[in-house]
Amino acid sequence: MKHVFLVFIFSTLICTAQQPKKGILNFKKIGFLYNNVDEDSFLFNDKDYAYTADVYKFQVFYDLGKWKSFDFDLIVQPQLQNIKHQLINEQFVTPDEDNYEAKRAEFTALKSIALYGLEFSLLIEQKIFDKLNAQMTLGLGLASINKRSERLAKGFTFIENASLGLSYKAFNKAYIYVGGNIGHVSNLDTKQPNSGYTFAGYEIGFSYLLK
Repeated sequence: MKHVFLVFIFSTLICTAQQPKKGILNFKKIGFLYNNVDEDSFLFNDKDYAYTADVYKFQVFYDLGKWKSFDFDLIVQPQLQNIKHQLINEQFVTPDEDNYEAKRAEFTALKSIALYGLEFSLLIEQKIFDKLNAQMTLGLGLASINKRSERLAKGFTFIENASLGLSYKAFNKAYIYVGGNIGHVSNLDTKQPNSGYTFAGYEIGFSYLLK
C-alpha cells in the first residue's frame, strides 16, 4: 500500500505541473529517489550497533543558475526513512544510566523506526557526454524520528547527506540517476542521547523535466 501511495503522489505531481507556474511552484523538474543505506560498510563499521534504512524521497528541482560548465539546482526533498536498528554491544548502555538494565533489554531487540524529513540539497552538475552528466549533491534537513534508541532520542533531529553519481538522459525529458552517498543523523545535542548514526549507501532515481 505504501508503494501505491508513492506512485500516486509522483503521478499527481507530473500531471499537475504541466502548466506554467510562478513563485514557489516555478520548478523545472520533479523526481523520485530510492536510497538504501547501511552502517556496516567499507567506510563505517561500528561494532556497537546495526543500522539499515530504506529511504524514499520526492524531489522538486529549482534552477539556481550556471557558472562556467557547472549547473546549479536546489532540490527540495520530503522523505520517509524506514529504519531497522539493533544494539549489538549492550555495554554501550552503562550502569550509571537510569534503568540501564531495562534500556539494554529494549535496545538490543531489533526494532523498526520511521523518520519523516524535509531535506534541502544543493545540486552541482556537469555534462560529461551528450546525454550523461556527473552530479554532486550536498544536503541538510530537518526531521522527526518516532522511536528512541541508545544513540538518538525520539523526536526532532537533523539529517545530512552528500552524494556523487551519474545522470543519464534516457528519453526526451526523462532522466535516470545512479549514485552513492554518505550521511549522518543527529540532533545537535538538543536532546540526549545524541551519538547519532553515520552510514553509506547507494541510490537510484528518476526525474522528469517540465521545462
